[in-house]
Amino acid sequence: MNEDLKKKNKRNNIIILTIAVLIIVGVIAGFGIHNHRVATQAAAEKYAKTHFNPNVTIDGVKVGKLTVTKAMAKVNQKAKNQVELKNNKLVYSYNTTVQSLDESETKAFFKKQQTKIPSTQTYKFTTSNLATAKKKLTDLSKAEITYKINGKNYQLKAKDLLNNVTYRDNRYQFGDTSKLTTKLNQIDKEVSTLHKSYKFTVPKGNKVKGKTITVKNKTWGWGVYVKKTQRLLLETFAKGQKNFDGADALYGLGYSTYPHGYGYSNKEIGDTYAVVSLKKQEVWLIKKGKLAVHLRDVVTGTMEGSKGDQTPRGVWYIHYKESPSTLRGTNDDGSSYASPVKYWMPFTLSGCGFHDASWRTDWSKTAYLKGGSHGCVNVKPSEIRSVWNNIKKGEPVIIYE
Repeated sequence: MNEDLKKKNKRNNIIILTIAVLIIVGVIAGFGIHNHRVATQAAAEKYAKTHFNPNVTIDGVKVGKLTVTKAMAKVNQKAKNQVELKNNKLVYSYNTTVQSLDESETKAFFKKQQTKIPSTQTYKFTTSNLATAKKKLTDLSKAEITYKINGKNYQLKAKDLLNNVTYRDNRYQFGDTSKLTTKLNQIDKEVSTLHKSYKFTVPKGNKVKGKTITVKNKTWGWGVYVKKTQRLLLETFAKGQKNFDGADALYGLGYSTYPHGYGYSNKEIGDTYAVVSLKKQEVWLIKKGKLAVHLRDVVTGTMEGSKGDQTPRGVWYIHYKESPSTLRGTNDDGSSYASPVKYWMPFTLSGCGFHDASWRTDWSKTAYLKGGSHGCVNVKPSEIRSVWNNIKKGEPVIIYE
């Protein structure tokens, strides 16, 4: 019996010892696993502090598991960092001269997606300049300007007239503006008064209103200064403004490139002007709608012979006034002349104007046929002062048959 009991106790001791060993091993293993988990989590937390989460994109470029510095470099190398309004659609492209992302913005994105340990959540970021460009170009695609000129309104839509537009460095950069140029040239043809013919009532005798004739603007008038208008319209589009006054961009011809007559009454001649009748050899100066001077005996350019000596018909304007002055030119025989005058008021670039002619003795109605001037309007010395006192620079001069 004692022998059996000893064997049984021995087996029990072995079992107990085995269980104890197993327990000790389990405890040791569990402690090891716990330590491993703790170490792994610590490593993950440390990693998440310096690296983007795995599913992060900036401007469409994957930057998952990259540091701020490497993410910034990758975006600036591969991102479609430019948006363009092309055929009224937003098109994204890569521009090697433009960096869409700087360090501060990269850090800001990193902060927005940062978690305690790496997260598989998806994060999509768009750089501020690209987002701003998208909004600006979207707004531009809907922009419309009312172009007002001489009582007419033209609706100009950006989507119809502008192409290849980008927004960078806080401003629009306009590429293809050829459609806008074509539109403005079309408007110029419709509204310009330069070289246009129209009906006008000229004086008769001592009356301001006589017969109605057809006259043609030569240097008098105005047109659309297309290049300046286009520049100002692009500025208007860029500022988001709705209206543009065409009067801000006009041009003229002759001695001055300023427009003449825009917005005037009386067929844009106004109420102060000079009229010269070649057939009657008379001059009328109208001032504020009333007859100020009527000259019955002037001499205009010679009709017979060289056409270059004829006083040119049309509507011109006074270039300037000079007193005294010396008129210089070439005679028909090729010789030069220099004629001193007391008063000089030119109205053409070819050298025609009002002046006194102390050397003239023939003031008859037919003097101009064969013995007229070289194109000027000769005025008697006794009457020239009245012309000088009643005419100003920039005022229209109407020359008719």
